[in-house]
Parts: sequence; C-alpha cells; structure tokens
Amino acid sequence: MSKTNIACAQIDCVIGRPEINREKIISQTRAAAERDASLVVFPECAFTGYAFESLAEAAPFAETIAGPSSEALANVCRETGIYAVAGFIESAGGKFYNSVMLAGPDGLVGSYRKVHLPFLGIDRFLSPGDRPFEIFELPFGKVGMNICYDISFPESSRVLKLMGAELIVLPTNWPPGARRSPEFVVNTRALENHLFYAACNRVGSERGWEFIGRSKVVDCNGDTLAEAGVEAQELLVVEMDLPEANNNRIVNVPGAYEIDRLEDRRPEMYELISEPRKSSLKEARVAGHND
Repeated sequence: MSKTNIACAQIDCVIGRPEINREKIISQTRAAAERDASLVVFPECAFTGYAFESLAEAAPFAETIAGPSSEALANVCRETGIYAVAGFIESAGGKFYNSVMLAGPDGLVGSYRKVHLPFLGIDRFLSPGDRPFEIFELPFGKVGMNICYDISFPESSRVLKLMGAELIVLPTNWPPGARRSPEFVVNTRALENHLFYAACNRVGSERGWEFIGRSKVVDCNGDTLAEAGVEAQELLVVEMDLPEANNNRIVNVPGAYEIDRLEDRRPEMYELISEPRKSSLKEARVAGHND
C-alpha cells in the first residue's frame, strides 16, 4: 500500500485582514505541494483571526462557504493538485459558525462546523455546529475533521473512527491554557481510536493572547511522528501509512495478548453518554453577549 505525505502549516494570522492571511495560506499550500504533500492543514480561523471581542466586530469578515476565501483555496489546490483544510468564520442562514473548509484539485470538497464551543475568543458569540460528523473519502485515505476544543470530547474522535476515519485533522488555536492538548490529548485520541491525527496550531499573538504552536502529527499507535516549535512559523511534512489505521486488532503476543478497541467496546454500558443534556449556563451567557 502506498504511503502519503500530510502537512501542517503552523502560521501566524492577522486578525481582520483576510487578504493577508489568504496570501500566506496560498504560499504555504504551494510550499506543501512542492514537498509532495497530498494534504495540508492550516489553523483554526486561519483566514480571519480568532480574538474578536464581539459578533458585530467579526461579522464583516465572515463568509459563506462559497466565498472569496474558499475560491482562493480551491484555485491554488487546482494549480498544485493538493488538498487543503483551513479555518474561517462561516455565515449561513443568519447564523455564524467556527468552520473549516476542505478544498482539492476539483474545487471545494466540503466543510465542518465546530460542535463544541469554549467561552473564549470568537467562539463566545457563535452558534455550535449543527451538522453530523462526516468522513471525506479522498484519493489517499478517509479523513475526518474536528476543530480545537472538539478534541477535549472523546466522542468526537470516536464517532469519526466508527465511521471509518483513518486520519483526523484538527485546525486549532491553542493558547497557553491549552498546553495539555499537545502534551497528552492528541496522542491519546490517536491511540484509543487507532487512527492518525494531525493537529495544526498557530503562532504569534493577538490582543494579548499568545498562541503556543506545537502543531503535532501522531500515528495510529499514539506515537508522535513530528512536532513543531512554540514560536516560529513552520511547515511539518510527515509520511503516513493511512491504511494501517484499519488494522484494528493489535497482536502483542499471538493468542495471549491481543486487543481491538472497536471490537472490545461495550456500547450497551454507555447509554448515559447519549442522554440529552439540559441547557447550560454558558448558553445563557452567550445569548446575553449577542443580544
């Protein structure tokens, strides 16, 4: 089975300057293609910036999924033959979402809306994702998408694994308080689901927030394949054998020590997880901010 190169473009972004961010994303997409990457992942809100102080401030920079940023990304993907994932603030049906777009050589492939929103940055003012998780079957493998805080909820990765994901990409904006995500959580999600994981963070500062870099690529055994630094813009390019994620039965000692984290599940014991929750204090605070 052929292996493929996956890239994480750890960049700095300029809040409220999509034209600058687009040029950087286009440049880094070309650079990833020159290094034979099949897919390049950019940070959360890479086109817009993240630390907006109100919805009114952010709304002028929001776009529909068929907007100028997706057109620019699709054009460079057609030019280079690569696939790319990048974050933006999406406007749709009178609501605003923290979203990522996926484009490829044939144009726009799809998008994902962040399901889990922390009370932080632009997420304080947005609507939570309202669409089911989805797998995108690309020529080199089956890819699922999460965004930043989604990684804190193991169900997000597990659902994608059950749908057949071989790789999860995670555009993110990790500030210092999120340092445990690259330290522990990325590897844990890869290990417990036996899939590859590519988390792409940003660097630089934005309105007092210092972003910690540490973009990370992990294999389906939970081992780190590559990790970026904490300050510099950097392009990680890592070779992966994505079909290996489908070999779910791990044989340590034949007939004596074998595990399969899908086959060994007991979903009948997990019913409490799927019970609908009551509305939260956070939702009330968000509504208050947006009134």
